[in-house]
Amino acid sequence: MTTITRRKPASSSTTNSDGTYNDSASNSISQSNQNDRDKDDERENDDDKETRLTLMEEVLLLGLKDREGYTSFWNDCISSGLRGCILTELSFRGRVELEKTGARRKAISNRRVMLLDDTATGDVLLDEALRHIKETQPPETVQSWIEYLSGECWNPLKLKYQLRNVRERLAKNLVDKGICSTEKQNFFLFDMTTHPLNDNVHKMKLIKKLQDSVLSRWPNDPRRMDRRILALIYLAHASDVLENAFTSLSDEDYEVAMKHVRELLDLDPDQESSKHDSKLETMWAVVSAFNK
Repeated sequence: MTTITRRKPASSSTTNSDGTYNDSASNSISQSNQNDRDKDDERENDDDKETRLTLMEEVLLLGLKDREGYTSFWNDCISSGLRGCILTELSFRGRVELEKTGARRKAISNRRVMLLDDTATGDVLLDEALRHIKETQPPETVQSWIEYLSGECWNPLKLKYQLRNVRERLAKNLVDKGICSTEKQNFFLFDMTTHPLNDNVHKMKLIKKLQDSVLSRWPNDPRRMDRRILALIYLAHASDVLENAFTSLSDEDYEVAMKHVRELLDLDPDQESSKHDSKLETMWAVVSAFNK
């Protein structure tokens, strides 16, 4: 993960040993998961019923070159960043959460990912990751899952958890939603499938949303930020695509935006997780994993 660069001036546990929740907690968990799904349905109807994107699709869209239709060859962060998006999206949809802690609070990076609900989400990548989490015993930490899903682990027994062709599959989702198209480009030694933008309306809306969140709508307190916007800022930074959203800003606005982004990046995930709703704990664990 790269650091933010400065622009030059213009010239108690309720789980069983198998990682599932016991009957005494099932009713409250079921209601909580239903609430999360209801919120997802409400979000789907927001913004004049605009095309709904997952966190993974939003991060990839920020990273795609508009005309060329591919991400930078020099970006070696987006692969793990997209896996962090998958874990965060699953937690936002009420499918997973971090294990509960007792009186002695564990560091968020050491808490394991627990299955809450194995109901399919309808997204192929999310459901594939959800199956891996369900089938894995004992449960693993967020850091481990990012490594497993990326295929960046030394244990050959864990290679089966790698999610393959993630960028291509996400790009096809954007094609299906009418945001991108599919073309073939020749790069001398090989041909590559690319996905240029059909139109930039969705990307411009996404960029405007990010810009407003750190400029005109900056709340001075991350607890008052929309959770998906907060997650997108962290995950886009971890994927080295966040600055793509700020290139159109004036020098003055850019400095203000970067100042607010740095304030977020300087926060301690362990401390912040204790201040926010428990549904954000997985996101903070993802942030902690990328801070290492």
